[in-house]
Amino acid sequence: VVVVQAAWALCGGQVRYSVPEEAKAGTVVGRLAQDLGLEAGEAEARRLRLVAQGRRASVEVSGASGALVVSSRLDREELCGKSSPCALRLEVLVERPLRVFHVELEVTDINDNAPIFPAARKNLSIAESSVVGSRFPLEGASDGDIGANAQLSYTLSPSEHFSLDLQKANERNLVPDLILTKYLDREMVPVHRLVLTASDGGRPSLTGTMELVISVLDANDNAPRFNQSVYKLQLSENALEGTLVGRVNATDLDEGINSEVTYTATNFMPPSGRDVISVNPKTGEIHLIGALDFEENSIFDFRIEARDQGWPPLSGHCSVELQVLDVNDNAPEVSVTSLSVPVPEDASVGTVVALLSVSDRDSGANGRVRCWVWPSGPFGLEATFLGSYSLVLREALDRERVSEYEVEVRAEDGGSPALRASRGVRVPVSDVNDNAPAFSQAVYTVLARENNLAGAELARLWARDPDEAGNGRVSYSVWEGGVGGAAGSSSSGGGGSVWRPASSYVSFEVRAVDAGEPPLCGNATVQLFVLDENDNAPALLPSAGGGPEAGAVSLEASAGLGSETLWAWAAWGAPAGQVVAKIRAVDADSGYNAWLRYELWEPRGKSPFRVGLYSGEVSTARALEEADGPRQRLVIVVRDHGEPARSATATLSVSLVEGAEGALAAGAGSSSLVARSAVGGESGSGATAATNVWLVVAICAVSSLFLLAVVLYGASRWAPRAAVLAGPGPTTLVCASEVGSWSYSQRHSRSLCVADGAGKSDLMVFSPNFPPPPPGPAAKDTQPDPPPLLDT
Repeated sequence: VVVVQAAWALCGGQVRYSVPEEAKAGTVVGRLAQDLGLEAGEAEARRLRLVAQGRRASVEVSGASGALVVSSRLDREELCGKSSPCALRLEVLVERPLRVFHVELEVTDINDNAPIFPAARKNLSIAESSVVGSRFPLEGASDGDIGANAQLSYTLSPSEHFSLDLQKANERNLVPDLILTKYLDREMVPVHRLVLTASDGGRPSLTGTMELVISVLDANDNAPRFNQSVYKLQLSENALEGTLVGRVNATDLDEGINSEVTYTATNFMPPSGRDVISVNPKTGEIHLIGALDFEENSIFDFRIEARDQGWPPLSGHCSVELQVLDVNDNAPEVSVTSLSVPVPEDASVGTVVALLSVSDRDSGANGRVRCWVWPSGPFGLEATFLGSYSLVLREALDRERVSEYEVEVRAEDGGSPALRASRGVRVPVSDVNDNAPAFSQAVYTVLARENNLAGAELARLWARDPDEAGNGRVSYSVWEGGVGGAAGSSSSGGGGSVWRPASSYVSFEVRAVDAGEPPLCGNATVQLFVLDENDNAPALLPSAGGGPEAGAVSLEASAGLGSETLWAWAAWGAPAGQVVAKIRAVDADSGYNAWLRYELWEPRGKSPFRVGLYSGEVSTARALEEADGPRQRLVIVVRDHGEPARSATATLSVSLVEGAEGALAAGAGSSSLVARSAVGGESGSGATAATNVWLVVAICAVSSLFLLAVVLYGASRWAPRAAVLAGPGPTTLVCASEVGSWSYSQRHSRSLCVADGAGKSDLMVFSPNFPPPPPGPAAKDTQPDPPPLLDT
């Protein structure tokens, strides 16, 4: 086995056997499996088999033993003709893994063909005047065998006038000549009948015979003679019928009819030459009368006889050797002997995809074939043996880029012009899980309005996986990077969910996982913005201090709730812009929906008071006069900017007093709201009227006012100053964000009011987003005291 394996390596993987032709079916040619290095039983397991190449091989591989045996009749002459040696090239395939071996089977010749003459009988005419030693060429026999089995020898039946001489016509054939050994006498023996026997060199030898009928003629004693004994001619195989091949010429020294020569072609080798070559009997011109095929016969040997018209006619002979020149008239042939598809896209470089066989019937440069793959891509050809190629992978595959290749194997011979052939091979690529799901964007921004129902769809995400089948089937889940785990998942096959607080979804991660092995995943971040809806009406807040001294604000809501009157002081003659009171309100919404504006609803027209559109400050629109009456009732509407807008109303009662009282009120804080009863207001008005009647009452009133001023001054020293009704909480500015919602500035602001100065321009602030504190002591315990306002 070691010696066989070493010989195998030295021979480049080629095994040679020989078998005689006509071997019986079942004859063992060789132990193929053992010679290929296969173990016992491995030949059948790995499917050791022959690959047919267009012709019947007549041999097969025994599946059980792995031996190469004869399957049908082997006829060397049918397989190879006269070619020697007769070698059949076989391809042997072994699977798992796939390997190809080349076996050369030589069919040896046996002596199974007897010599055959062109005719069973040949008539000869010999003039009686022929001299002793005259030669008369005879047609030789042909033998289908080769080598020693085709080496012919000739014998002639006993005769006293004739003998046989063998002449070497060329390097391959011997031809017999009939030699005259004794003068002829027509009157004694007019006809001689002889038997020419041809024997081959086989053992046992086979023979063939031809009868020679020799007629003795009289008189004509000069035979025609050719100007050369051998004519060598050449002609291309694509020559047209009627083409002049050549011309022979023979002369006769006789005169008259005895010198007129006619030409006849004889003794064609191979015999098929009679169908393609013709000789003009008058001129000796050789013409082509049939199609030539170099691949069938590359050379024709025949003889031309020149016979005169004398009596008896004499003849001369010459040999003609016509060599057929090959032209490139056969295109290469490409066949696929094995194909292993589909090819996985992760197949390694060098993987064998297919085995191909390439051949060309022409010879020389016309039969030399070069092969390549078109288009140039991930596949290439590697020569494995003479005429055999492997289609191999030379580059990495990517099914998502190209899922199938149409490969064309092209072959071109070396002729001029060159002939081409091609064979298409379809190579599909199978998928592997080499692509992770990918979202179209890394970050998704999702806008959701508040008050949506549980289970409402917020957004729809999609991840693309270019793989096939399970490798491209994607399932989704919400992932928070290990903090709390997955909040929910969904896939094509269903899934579950775990509900979490909405605050946890402000920013989260969605993971897409495919069903490949191993699975691959991709991530995307979702940023959730909750959009505000105008679902809260403005809520009016009480005064900063919560008591009547600081101005108790009583509200009348738009829904028709009960209301109380809000009182404030204003002195006659107060200049325009004097702040009288400040209305405070808050809206639980945000952004534009929480942007409040204040409007004076009643009285309409020329009211002595006005309300800051965004500040809520009630100030004088002009100098107050006695004609304005002792009291003004103002109805103020607070609206947000939502759609539709929501509102609330507040009622403010402003009492107009004398300048002295106004000064006292100013000392206590001109913008403070002091709750008064309606009776007290009327007494003030009566006292003012009484001073006009009674001087004494006036003096008492002045004294009372002075005393009242002293009391009020003392009270103002101890009571907290609330110049403006403003809360301590933070206010928020509104601005548009990139996502169409609103954000809030956490800036703190304080209102500033000058008691006796002109009103400042409105500062646009928004109320903080918190509901009013509940009444009662609990609210005081939980809420810190507001910081004092800036003194003026």
